Amino acid sequence: MQKRVLIGAMSMAIATLWSGAAFADGNTFKIGLILPMTGQQATTGRQIEAAARLYMAQNGDTVAGKKIELIVKDDTSVPDVTKRMAQELVVNDKVNVLAGFGITPSALAVAPIATQSKTPEVVMAAATSSITESSPYIIRTSFTLPQASVSLADWAPKNGIKKVVTLVSDYGPGIDAEKFFKERLTFNGGQVIESLRVPLRGPDFAPFLQKVRDLKPDALFVFVPSGAGAAVMKQFLERGMDKAGIRLIGTGDITDDDQLNDMGDGALGVVTSHHYSTYHQSPANKKFVEAFQKANKNLRPNFMAVGGYDGMRVIYEALKATKGNGGGDALLAAMKGQIFESPRGPVFIDAQTRDIVQNIYLRKVERKEGQLYNVEFDVIKDVKDPGKNR
Repeated sequence: MQKRVLIGAMSMAIATLWSGAAFADGNTFKIGLILPMTGQQATTGRQIEAAARLYMAQNGDTVAGKKIELIVKDDTSVPDVTKRMAQELVVNDKVNVLAGFGITPSALAVAPIATQSKTPEVVMAAATSSITESSPYIIRTSFTLPQASVSLADWAPKNGIKKVVTLVSDYGPGIDAEKFFKERLTFNGGQVIESLRVPLRGPDFAPFLQKVRDLKPDALFVFVPSGAGAAVMKQFLERGMDKAGIRLIGTGDITDDDQLNDMGDGALGVVTSHHYSTYHQSPANKKFVEAFQKANKNLRPNFMAVGGYDGMRVIYEALKATKGNGGGDALLAAMKGQIFESPRGPVFIDAQTRDIVQNIYLRKVERKEGQLYNVEFDVIKDVKDPGKNR
């Protein structure tokens, strides 16, 4: 009984704070950045926080008369922890924006809080198509797996890849990657002869890769979350699958710029599709990479970094547009429809879907200037999320 009374009282308190008074915090504008700073997805948190701090260093910590305060929380990619942290950030810290979100379950866990408190939720990493549909207050600055997967499924059959096995992490983005790659490859005359799903936590790729070797496809298509690509690459090479004539292809997560140099020459020639490469040849990206590496002991920025960097830009520009006034609805309206030149290339935030529209690049791992890079060789321009065009 006491527990029920306490829960009821807390709910009333939260409702009162969410009624609109929560954001009246003088001249400070607070961004709650929830990221996996430890655990399996720690590289995601490290990259996004570094990019967010770089953006602030380059653009100042005062916007439209408001002092920007970045509050970083480590959720270890556990959705229940993410949800609790988001509640605390909204109720106790009175944040104006929630941001970050390393994996899909974490982004989805916060969606009801964003809706109820009318707090914009800027998703800088998580990539399942449906995320933006879970709350009208979600804006995404990362990418979606259908964007990357469909582009690769168009390329593969034109390049001698007809029979494919898919291997994906068994959660939202992986299921999206599997589904959209298979649909488009089949449409293009190819065939997925087996679809394999690996547990997200503590994955052991060995038995799955042995099965792939026995099936002898033209290629293995892989999606794993950022940070797990090196393990797949290592075990793929250990089993001699490249020597058996099986090509490794996938979304850019498997040749993550953050880890690529450590993968060695076995990664050479791997073709992926993605929205960002450290080696992207634009003046904006060269400037971004140089500044990021200088600020982070020569760490390469990866696609997570660019999602965080652009997410901060979207927040800053929305605050400028609202002149520092208004709550979540005004900020959200100013985030929609933004068009700008990102380090990844031209992007815009679709006002209807609140999702990012961007170029998707086909890339091949090559050695340049003594290092391994994802070198772009083709581009599909202005790709909307195919998951929302159905």
